[in-house]
Amino acid sequence: MKRLILASLLSLAASAALAFPVTVDSCGTPLTFDAAPKRAVIHDINMAKMAFALGLQPSIVGVTGITGWYKTDDAFKKEQGSIPELAPKYPTMENLVAADPDFFFAGWYYGMKPGGEVTPDTLAPHGIKTLVLTESCVHLQKDRPAASMDLLYGDTEKLGKIFGKEAEAKALVEGWKAQLADIEKKVGDRSGTRVFLYDSGDDKPFTAGKYAITTAMITAAGGKNIMDDMETSWGNTDWETVAARNPQFLVLLDYQDGGGYAKLLDFLKAHPAMKETDAVKNERFVALRYEELTPGPDNITAIDKIARALHPEAF
Repeated sequence: MKRLILASLLSLAASAALAFPVTVDSCGTPLTFDAAPKRAVIHDINMAKMAFALGLQPSIVGVTGITGWYKTDDAFKKEQGSIPELAPKYPTMENLVAADPDFFFAGWYYGMKPGGEVTPDTLAPHGIKTLVLTESCVHLQKDRPAASMDLLYGDTEKLGKIFGKEAEAKALVEGWKAQLADIEKKVGDRSGTRVFLYDSGDDKPFTAGKYAITTAMITAAGGKNIMDDMETSWGNTDWETVAARNPQFLVLLDYQDGGGYAKLLDFLKAHPAMKETDAVKNERFVALRYEELTPGPDNITAIDKIARALHPEAF
């Protein structure tokens, strides 16, 4: 029996070795790996959840950008285990180099800023290869396609390929697609409910545009993001535009600090223009966490929550 187990393990190891080298696209730049990274750093809670879903913890030496922004639940802490957080918000070059990583998974405005200290170009001389979150590519590449659920599926598959876990990534994606197909079947031909996502901001609302995965999620749930013509993923608009488009339903970011979604709703009820919109007058909304509305494993459950709140009669 021991010989059979050993032979099986050796066979799996050989299969994984044969899969390399692999090349994936990172915002138009090919990234080639001769072997799976052994010392990865993952930024942000949504990307950490993506990596944890693939069981990459043994290859992760640190996470960044989590506790400075969000409150984590027991399930996340259990998955994180003994992996240290190297920086509570954006990491510095010093934070990263001190951990001696060979891989960094982050995005533009998800841990990196164009022209900033930490970018794929500045990390490369330190032997660190950077996979850029696809949703964020639009900040440097204006010719990106509009958001779709492939923003989640594609990055999960890339991680699987890079870490020799293609089968696990494929199984995850197929499971998500099956769940989404079930939701869409229940939603049926219901579509077009005008939805506004309110993340933050008093003078100007910060929201999701054409290239944010949230726009694709709202569509899948049977709604329409009223700011889906905004030529960015996440950015600011103005209250006049939002009020004029009269949203019928709200998606409120629940940051679980500073009052969470209740603070946002109270602000909208007091706003001279927004308080007259259908969504605010009828108090039609769903509150969702950041990691549910940025590319990550929680997206499918979030679509289900939006769909149930939009179309309770269908569920």
